Amino acid sequence: MKVIGAGLPRTGTLTQKIALEMLGFGPCYHMVNVLTDLSLVKHWSSAFEGGANWDEVFAGHESTVDWPGSFFYNELIDVYPDAKVLLSVRPADQWAKSMTNTIWDVVYGDSIVHDLSQARTRIDEGWDDYMSLITAMWEKSGLLPSNVAGTPDQDALAEAFDRYNAEVQATVPADRLLVWSYTDGWEPLCEFLEVPVPEVPLPRVNDSKMFVERIVDSALMTLNEWQGMEKAAASQ
Repeated sequence: MKVIGAGLPRTGTLTQKIALEMLGFGPCYHMVNVLTDLSLVKHWSSAFEGGANWDEVFAGHESTVDWPGSFFYNELIDVYPDAKVLLSVRPADQWAKSMTNTIWDVVYGDSIVHDLSQARTRIDEGWDDYMSLITAMWEKSGLLPSNVAGTPDQDALAEAFDRYNAEVQATVPADRLLVWSYTDGWEPLCEFLEVPVPEVPLPRVNDSKMFVERIVDSALMTLNEWQGMEKAAASQ
């Protein structure tokens, strides 16, 4: 493990994943790994319960960004003492808005995307395990309010984001840490990692609309497959 991402979700982490892989620090582990292979949830459930085998979890990967990896940054910096640490940031008010419209809405919201996710948990054991884990992680983090009517207080979310980032900066030795936003571009990232600056623009991917579409599309596909099997069984 050469690079540990400590930044929270919704801080341009998919951009970071692609950028690190372009710079030669790949494959880079990201939540998309789990979403495309829900069997990996078992590794993270074990980690959440204190029984992680990190070399097994990250087998074949040279970097990690986003949750679930960044949830464990404090442990990982000791497990991999030579790894550099990347704290991705963005304006706190923008993060609060993005979280409300995406992750908070899926986990806690009163919305169609939440309802579709919950419906999927009834027929997809892997998704049920995933949502149980993610909900437990957010509850433990204390970053997201779980019992609110409507949408959460944006100022409180922004303050939680700032507290988290301050905690990371107080925890990680300064010589191992880069505080970085995708708006900073390639130069500070490449200087930190001691690699040449690519001649192509830094990629920019995964806005809120893409996140919601991914959740909705996967839920609808699973529900449609289930309905097809139910119809087939009824016709026999």
